[in-house]
Amino acid sequence: MPTTTWYSRFAKSAAHICGRPRTFVFAVALIGVWLLTGPLFAFSDTWQLVINTGTTIITFLMVFLIQNTQNRDTEAIQLKLDELIRATQGAHNALLDLEEPEQDSLDDFKRKYGALAAAARAGLVQGGRDTDTPEA
Repeated sequence: MPTTTWYSRFAKSAAHICGRPRTFVFAVALIGVWLLTGPLFAFSDTWQLVINTGTTIITFLMVFLIQNTQNRDTEAIQLKLDELIRATQGAHNALLDLEEPEQDSLDDFKRKYGALAAAARAGLVQGGRDTDTPEA
């Protein structure tokens, strides 16, 4: 198994820590402290700038961490789905790695499976079963 990069390890750890309830409570408490210090600093522009700058920086960095985590999760799910397709007898192997083709190819698959679904639903209305393999 390949070694993970420092960024992947960092992103995974940061996402894990930031997603915990304790971290949320800490963020709310920090905002509470900022609000309580408002009268102390006469609600000055600098006082406002501190929270605006802090939240902007954190939001900017979190976007990249969340995207990294989302990319990893999506790739893992796609690989698991590919394995299920590969291991299922009668499944269409052309559906493997389906996240890679161009949109036109995806639209073709969507139309084909939409037609299969419509036919299956029509069959159910007529008392048929929905557990066969239409190509067989």
